Amino acid sequence: MPDQQLQVLNALDVAKTQLYHFTAIVIAGMGFFTDAYDLFSISLCTKLLGRIYYYHEGSKKPGTLPPGASAAVTGVALVGTLVGQLFFGWLGDKMGRKKVYGVTLVLMVVCSLASGLSFGHEAKGVIATLCFFRFWLGFGIGGDYPLSATIMSEYANKKTRGSFISAVFAMQGFGILTSGIVALIVSASFDHAYKAPTYEQNPAASTVPQADYIWRIILMFGAFPAGLTYYWRMKMPETARYTALVAKNAQQAAKDMAQVLQVELDPEEEKVEKFVDRQSNTYGLFSKEFLRRHGLHLLGTTSTWFLLDIAFYSQNLFQKDVFSAIGWIPHPETMSAVYEVYRIARAQTLIALCGTVPGYWFTVAFIDIIGRFTIQLMGFFFMTVFMFAVAIPYHHWTLKDNRIGFLVMYSLTFFFANFGPNATTFVVPAEIFPARLRSTCHGISAAAGKAGAIVGAFGFLYASQNQDPKKVDVGYPTGIGVKNSLIVLGCVNALGMIFTFLVPEAKGKSLEEMSGENEEDNHEMAAAGISSARTAPV
Repeated sequence: MPDQQLQVLNALDVAKTQLYHFTAIVIAGMGFFTDAYDLFSISLCTKLLGRIYYYHEGSKKPGTLPPGASAAVTGVALVGTLVGQLFFGWLGDKMGRKKVYGVTLVLMVVCSLASGLSFGHEAKGVIATLCFFRFWLGFGIGGDYPLSATIMSEYANKKTRGSFISAVFAMQGFGILTSGIVALIVSASFDHAYKAPTYEQNPAASTVPQADYIWRIILMFGAFPAGLTYYWRMKMPETARYTALVAKNAQQAAKDMAQVLQVELDPEEEKVEKFVDRQSNTYGLFSKEFLRRHGLHLLGTTSTWFLLDIAFYSQNLFQKDVFSAIGWIPHPETMSAVYEVYRIARAQTLIALCGTVPGYWFTVAFIDIIGRFTIQLMGFFFMTVFMFAVAIPYHHWTLKDNRIGFLVMYSLTFFFANFGPNATTFVVPAEIFPARLRSTCHGISAAAGKAGAIVGAFGFLYASQNQDPKKVDVGYPTGIGVKNSLIVLGCVNALGMIFTFLVPEAKGKSLEEMSGENEEDNHEMAAAGISSARTAPV
């Protein structure tokens, strides 16, 4: 019943969409803009790093990163992200969302700059320092996942909560798009200023000394959007749900939200104290009671995010190899180093613009209309369909006349990843767990996703490499390797459909209904013969 809900929480649940909602979306969303930029910009730089630091005089092919170095450069930030998600997710429940929110941003700014300043007297030194700084960059990025999702879910009203949380996550699409645009601008500027011959024409001169600045500038730009939002993050008040239900400070929660909502709110200190005493210590993480209430939910959120990220990160991080394999990007020996960066950036920008970004915003538009479950199931289904449609007749798509069709089909897998599980796996864990465990459980779910991303980054790198001992140093995939990798990714997406059935639907319900934090209230009212207007928690 309404009178059983705390006034400050009910006020948030029924609040009309206001300016503070959009302010929160921008503040939290710019963190995800930076996250995506930092994680995916490295894929634009790996070919260039190979050309600069692994050129061998007399080789018929441009230098490429050895498989181990390529996997490390690409995957080390994902390892850091996984650790950061677990650590900051836990810390967000222990210390509060706001107190650790600024720390993650500082880490991102400092480590983005440091990545571009990686140093060393030889290739191994540069790659080692780059990996070191990208690990800590990932650590900061990891903290942004549970904190941003939890903060947005606890600020939002229940009618449009899904749209607000997914809008935060949708900023990831703009981050991916911006990484391509920045790489386009930087590489085009250098290519215009320092015209270099192709590798076939002059191997040594095809990589101009100034090319070393390109990857550094691209990586360092990630510090800019993160730094812009630091001040505003520090001005955000702690969420009322944490302050009232976890920190047990009803007066402060009412005061903070009264300013945000611009209404008068009763602190209801006695009500909060009874509510907290009854709810806070009933069960802990991974206790029998937690497993009874939320065990299958946590299995659902972790498994679907794990499976989704195997496919999603494999596609994003190695799409340049797919483009090379089908001939959409010319053979590297027919380009200079700087021009190769330009062509890769152009291809990835086009995919982001046509498939990735629209998919995110379709989710924002429809998630509170058709629900999380339907969007996630539909997304996995169409990702499976289009992945198999690309993979099974793979050699048909490699023919020059069919490349446009391939790009359309491949773009649709990105579209339905984002109008599907890539968004919903982020949204749902922020809605279905109790306030005192919400950030931790979201961090665990997100970390499972990054474990999947690591499988994709490391496993599918080797799966798509040419394993001919005479050609293994080339580092470009054969058609057979790419085809088999895409088939495996299709099977992974099909598994995602199955595990989606463990995930509950949160559309139109309050956080307390979904987490079961009002369950005792309903039981007490039922025992007293009072009917409840609330829906039982899933």
